Amino acid sequence: MRILILALLLLAPGLALGAELKLASWNIAWLTSRTALLPRDRAPRESGDVARLAEYARRLDADIVALQEVDGPEAAAQVLDPRAYAFYFPEEDDLQRSGFAIRRGLRVIRNPDLEALDLNPEAQRSLRRGADVTVEAGGARLRLLSLHLKSGCSSGRLEREDRDCEQLARQGEVLAGWIAARRREGVAFALLGDFNRAFERPEEPLWGRLSAAAPLTRVTEGVSNPCWAGPRGGRAFIDHILLGGRARDWLVPDSLRVLAYAEQGRDWRERLSDHCPLSIRLRLPRGE
Repeated sequence: MRILILALLLLAPGLALGAELKLASWNIAWLTSRTALLPRDRAPRESGDVARLAEYARRLDADIVALQEVDGPEAAAQVLDPRAYAFYFPEEDDLQRSGFAIRRGLRVIRNPDLEALDLNPEAQRSLRRGADVTVEAGGARLRLLSLHLKSGCSSGRLEREDRDCEQLARQGEVLAGWIAARRREGVAFALLGDFNRAFERPEEPLWGRLSAAAPLTRVTEGVSNPCWAGPRGGRAFIDHILLGGRARDWLVPDSLRVLAYAEQGRDWRERLSDHCPLSIRLRLPRGE
């Protein structure tokens, strides 16, 4: 009887498991080959430090990496092997772009950039667009947004008289609109990146706006960030992965990982990145 039940489950439509994907988000902090354009207080990376980052990318071994602060495909190829990954970045000229490295062999559909996130498109250092793609694996589709929101308002009220918080609030409305659109479409989706905002405080306003647009799973909820942890332990996450639609059901339990650097000290934090890659696994059913 047990063998018969198992056979029926394996044959039942929609129950057979499809692809398992490893999704990651990684802010690599001013990764660019246009070093002459770096801020004065930012030194170009030495080749040995780039090699260290490339080794961490190999250890990460993700199928999809949402990237932040990376100056396009040429810069991404310094750290992620272009023979293994295809790169997708918004059509903008900023040094700090959000994009994707996606393992070759996965089918990718490019959606229009989320241009509205860039509130200052004409500024010398504008805010960053969102990179928007749809990935197909095992017959299932997953829509993904890589983003990097305004810095300078990591906690507290959004409605205070502060330009950073005012701009972050406006970006939150843009994201809420994107999330609501995905909910109307009924698609599985995920937002990955540097939100520059801790979501742990009760009644957190940005999280409230986003989660009001659609039910979301925040994979960093209730977990401290071990990246560059001090004597008091980990910090609150400002990098997040949010899952919506059917993607919430695809999350492999307890699959959140943070690849903390073995190197320690402020000097290494400047040479590598002040952000560590975080990752999860999704188990996608066939035919979604």
